[in-house]
Amino acid sequence: MTKKKTMNFTKYIKWFWGIVLGGLFAICFVFLLASWGAFGALPTFEELENPENNLATEIISSDGKTIGKYAHENRTPVRFKDLPDNLIKALVATEDERYYEHSGIDFRGTARAVLKPGSGGASTITQQLAKMLFTKRASKNIFLRVIQKMKEWVVAVKLERQYTKNEILAMYLNKYDFLNQAVGIRSAARIYFGKEPKELEQHESAMLVGMLKNSSLFNPLRREKRVFNRRNVVLKQMYRNDYISEKQKDSLQKLDLDLKYTPESHSDGLATYFREYLRSFLKGWVKNNPKPSGESYDIYRDGLKIYVTIDSRMQKYAEEAVTEHMANLQKYFFDEQKKNRTAPFYDIEKSDIRKILNRAKKNSDRYKRMKAAGKSDKEIEKAFQTKTDMRVFTWKGDRDTVMSPYDSIRYYKHFLRSGLVSIEPQTGHIKAWVGGINNKHFKYDAVKQQKRQVGSTFKPFVYATAINQLKRSPCDRLPNTPYTIPKEKYGMEDDWTPKNAGEKYGGELTLKQALAGSINVITARLIDEVSPVNVARLAKSAGVETEFQANPSIALGAIDLTLLEMASAYSTFANKGMRVSPMFITQIEDKNGTVLDTFVPETKEVLSEESAYVILNLMEGVTQAGSGVRLRTTYNRPKYITGYPYKFNNAIAGKTGTTQNHTDGWFMGMVPNLMTGVWTGGEDRSIHFAGIDKGQGAAMSLPTWGIFMRKCYEDKSLNISKEPFDKPSDLSINIDCAKHEEDKKDEKKGEGEDKEKDEDEF
Repeated sequence: MTKKKTMNFTKYIKWFWGIVLGGLFAICFVFLLASWGAFGALPTFEELENPENNLATEIISSDGKTIGKYAHENRTPVRFKDLPDNLIKALVATEDERYYEHSGIDFRGTARAVLKPGSGGASTITQQLAKMLFTKRASKNIFLRVIQKMKEWVVAVKLERQYTKNEILAMYLNKYDFLNQAVGIRSAARIYFGKEPKELEQHESAMLVGMLKNSSLFNPLRREKRVFNRRNVVLKQMYRNDYISEKQKDSLQKLDLDLKYTPESHSDGLATYFREYLRSFLKGWVKNNPKPSGESYDIYRDGLKIYVTIDSRMQKYAEEAVTEHMANLQKYFFDEQKKNRTAPFYDIEKSDIRKILNRAKKNSDRYKRMKAAGKSDKEIEKAFQTKTDMRVFTWKGDRDTVMSPYDSIRYYKHFLRSGLVSIEPQTGHIKAWVGGINNKHFKYDAVKQQKRQVGSTFKPFVYATAINQLKRSPCDRLPNTPYTIPKEKYGMEDDWTPKNAGEKYGGELTLKQALAGSINVITARLIDEVSPVNVARLAKSAGVETEFQANPSIALGAIDLTLLEMASAYSTFANKGMRVSPMFITQIEDKNGTVLDTFVPETKEVLSEESAYVILNLMEGVTQAGSGVRLRTTYNRPKYITGYPYKFNNAIAGKTGTTQNHTDGWFMGMVPNLMTGVWTGGEDRSIHFAGIDKGQGAAMSLPTWGIFMRKCYEDKSLNISKEPFDKPSDLSINIDCAKHEEDKKDEKKGEGEDKEKDEDEF
């Protein structure tokens, strides 16, 4: 009887070990099949070496700041050494406590998850990375899910063999999608806290690690309380693993999330108009600069690094200056339009207004979408006349309202636009580029895309031609009287007789006084002396690229040019007569840091150093006694002049410009190492102030320049010059008008004495 019981017990033992060993063999065999690819292809060695990622192309400013990205996924990888220790500890403590003990699979965690459901996930950090890199979303089918898990385990083991533990942690954090355009830890740190990963504090790292459980569930922008509680769980885990003390845990758990949300979509952040222009440039560049394989680079996936000339500090000050002045100026424009029956238009018929609004309708995204969808003109017109919910721009923030799309077009026409561009004359580097007041709502770029009449800002090219060719002095006098150029002389249809503003004439004026007062008749005399062809030649040589007809009216700026063209051409004066073509990129690198392309500007001599200095001296008169004198004086300002008083006492050469019907207001201003141009006006030429006071360049654009330069001077790290312009050692043209007058008096006195002596002798 005893023998029989013993035999039965032995049988059970054999069955037990058979099942165990058979199960182990089956599991090993399944693993082996998975590793052979029986359940679907596994990543090759090459794929493990270079896991496919969508890496954002990064735009890096001249001062080393990332000012934007181009991406399908906003991902910029960081190396392990650039991750803070507190982030790594929070990650390991929360997601994989035995991370440094296993080789990709935590069998203790797996057993616990099987035997005690709900006790925690069994996936290691390496498995989670394998899933993100090489497997698809978890299947709802249990059998398929098990197979997928097997594949994750195999890939995890391969990853552990291929990479170090630290590299795997960095890859994991670089791959995870933290939502809100924050793909990868660097984007997450920048978007949620406005800082680089290395700068993250303990509680900030804990919040981001907490999101790894499920970023949709723990979205800090939507579920702040839930994210707060989850962050505190992470801090508790750090205490449990002896990474922080109990006192530290208690203290950190009391802190707010302290979010500093900084979105990185294309319409947000710095230099939005510049980034859009750069994008169009890069699309052309990739076509002409293929990879060694012959494929084209993808600016949205290949992680290029674009080093640009924009200075993030100056860009910030430029955008602040435009916003500060335009928000203020707009109030006065709105007030004026309340009395305008055809607001915001002046001087045109109702039929012309309908044409303008209809053209804007056809240029709108809504119209193009409906047209592409096959909608009839009648259906489109009805949609544009039907009121709907929409979110519109205001200077106090976007506002929800109800209006028809047609009314919204007219609403946006009420807003004045502005642009600013700043160039370093010696290098051609564009340091700041503000193409408009708000890229989300106003896409048209006033720096490069838009051409507007330049008005009196073109006059310095006339004076420069006279100085360069005829050695004219700022102290030379010309009569301030009406002047006519006959039509036969330049093949015009009619005689040309320009008028001064206010038709004020009389006496003689020095060239310095004439430019400071923007005297039209004297400019007309000068262009007749040197010929329009020579003025046009000098302007084009200095940087004006637009083709225009060289007739006498160009003396008063009756041509349409871009703000960038004007700023570039003016830079030639500040650079001692040397033209340096504008630059916006210095270098392009691939994701590994290999230099793909470098850029250098073109240079050429346009006019002599002496002539360049003399024209600068002339333009200094504009800010000393002319239309730019507001930069220096402290009298009680009108309320529409923002940022006053500016109290500049350094050398500034500049010129204001105001076009017909004060449609466009310009100010071009220079110091020795910075040229900045500003334009302000309506979207259409019939949109403007009713009067010259608010509509002139000194009111519309000069304040923006003043605010920008004041901010630049306050930032000592920028080293913006306050020194005088360099005076040539061999200057032969007289610029001291007081001495010039004394010399003339002495000359006349000497002539008188000689005459008396001759009469006595006679």
